[in-house]
Amino acid sequence: MLDIKFLRSQLDQVKSALRKRHSTIDLESFLKTDVQRRSLLQEVEELKGLRNKTSAEVAQKKRNNDDVSELLEQMASVSKRIKVLDGELKEVDTRTREFLLTIPNIPHGDVPVGRDENDNRIERFWGKKPTLDFPPKEHWELGTDLGGLDFPRATKLTGSRFVVLKGWAARMERALINFMIDVHTHEHGYTEIMPPVIVNKDSLLGTGQLPKFAEDLFKLENSDYYLIPTAEVPLTNLFRDEILNEEDLPCALTAFTPCFRSEAGSYGKDTKGIIRQHQFDKVEMVRIAHPDHSYEDLELLVGHAEDILQKLGLHYRVVTLCTGDLGFSAAKTYDIEVWLPGQNKYREISSCSNCEDFQGRRANIRFNPKGSTKKLLVHTLNGSGLAVGRTMVAIIENYQQKDGSVVIPDVLRPYMDGIDIIQPR
Repeated sequence: MLDIKFLRSQLDQVKSALRKRHSTIDLESFLKTDVQRRSLLQEVEELKGLRNKTSAEVAQKKRNNDDVSELLEQMASVSKRIKVLDGELKEVDTRTREFLLTIPNIPHGDVPVGRDENDNRIERFWGKKPTLDFPPKEHWELGTDLGGLDFPRATKLTGSRFVVLKGWAARMERALINFMIDVHTHEHGYTEIMPPVIVNKDSLLGTGQLPKFAEDLFKLENSDYYLIPTAEVPLTNLFRDEILNEEDLPCALTAFTPCFRSEAGSYGKDTKGIIRQHQFDKVEMVRIAHPDHSYEDLELLVGHAEDILQKLGLHYRVVTLCTGDLGFSAAKTYDIEVWLPGQNKYREISSCSNCEDFQGRRANIRFNPKGSTKKLLVHTLNGSGLAVGRTMVAIIENYQQKDGSVVIPDVLRPYMDGIDIIQPR
């Protein structure tokens, strides 16, 4: 959420940022509401001042045994008007906050201006595309042929965009989760958390999924609870309404959780395979950072996600998202896109963002700076480390062999009881 004082004083900058994001938010309606709010506030303060003054006069007249009936009648009228105005002011304040919650973050100055993913800026590549002397298959075909992915039974159990993992695939999912968590905790300095996968409305407001992305969430019936779309939500909200100490920053957390998304805006996309599911596993990284160092933390975060791919020997590229492709809460985002030979394209496997103080303000997360009594908002960062299902997809497609088998990357074999290859049935 943007600071309302910043919005008032830097209106042209905010309008420019919204144009770069191709946002259609109407700031003029906000300005009218804000003028109304300030007018109401001024009238309330003036009336309360009058009431206080009149109250003092009443007290003085009573001491002098003078008639105070007229003054008491005046005070009653003023108090009645104040009550009406307080109600109007509360309603305007609610509308103002609701509007502020719909405004996306301001892009960092380094973010390229563009409309969509075609305007994203490629930063670097790592590794090389595998050389295959046969037509590569897509993961859903290989996974089904090898007996690891069962889509018909998942559809029977639940519906489309679900999968049952069997045998080696179930084992690989667990292996990848354990491998990623071990690397992030043992080598990258993250503290492992196992949070609830059900959160309340305040948590989703805090990180920015609500109100804008309500249609992409799974809400539990007859409750104020939701299934999490990402572990970013519970990890960041661990500190909601708290004041941290400066020496505790950065706070680095990681968690494996299932994630749940309705994929409301992706009708007809990735209908085959496990690229875009309603339920999927992800290892998430969250960093709560000092504002002066958050962009250093962003580079660290991206490096930690890259390290997983490098250890698995998977070719990828890193791109900076343009303004039109930037997420709602993010000021700057790097996407890591892994190469999938079966699809003959790069696909996102991790998204690492610095939200600056946008989520900190929404979730009221502050810290005590050394040598100062003024509390400051933290900067929050999040990134996939990695999306587990998509990592399995990348392994299946990149390590496939001509005979339909799939080689297990060296680093993953200890997590799979030494299995080095998945053979056709």
